[in-house]
Amino acid sequence: MTQDELKQAVARAAIDYVVDGEIIGVGTGSTANFFIDELAKIKDRIKGTVASSEATAARLRGHGIPVFDLNEVESIAVYIDGADEIMEQGAMIKGGGAALTREKIVASVSKQFVCIADGSKLVNTLGKFPLPVEVIPMARAAVMRRLAALGGQPRLRTKAGSIDPFITDNGGEIIDVAGLSIADPKALETEINGIVGVIAVGLFALSGANVCLLGMADGVKTLSF
Repeated sequence: MTQDELKQAVARAAIDYVVDGEIIGVGTGSTANFFIDELAKIKDRIKGTVASSEATAARLRGHGIPVFDLNEVESIAVYIDGADEIMEQGAMIKGGGAALTREKIVASVSKQFVCIADGSKLVNTLGKFPLPVEVIPMARAAVMRRLAALGGQPRLRTKAGSIDPFITDNGGEIIDVAGLSIADPKALETEINGIVGVIAVGLFALSGANVCLLGMADGVKTLSF
């Protein structure tokens, strides 16, 4: 199976976690896009959605799926999103699509977090995928120095084909930190969260997924945490 076929398989499997008549949180990225396309087939069964990015909101609306502001809803039944890396213990790196802050917010208020990913995202140690950190623009250089002191190789994410910084939906900038081998994801998440100027770090370890659906060559594997 191709990677896209694996992503489509887990997107279909995630529909089983959708709660009828409730608000569904929806993540950002290629795997989440497959889920949105599957969700469109049952859109009449749900009340609506909360999106983790403007891009996701646009795709949902394009399918005629209602999108609510998080401030308008009291609870979210389930949040469904992909991952750039995930461990068997449930800790993840997210933020390749630059939506890490809103993803964390939506996940934090959801009753259940279901991660959907192809099997290549399952790792023993996090860090091969550069760790995204969203920062206040004026703090960029100061935060980069702190991240370098932690043993990483920080690099500012730029717009495609440009030297200008990539700007998130929140008006922040993204620093991608390569060269890490993250032995204690919870401790590192706590440490980076404590750096002044950091908006959010793409480590989801203190509060990770409850379930992960992994697309494997022989079918969808379910991990529960």
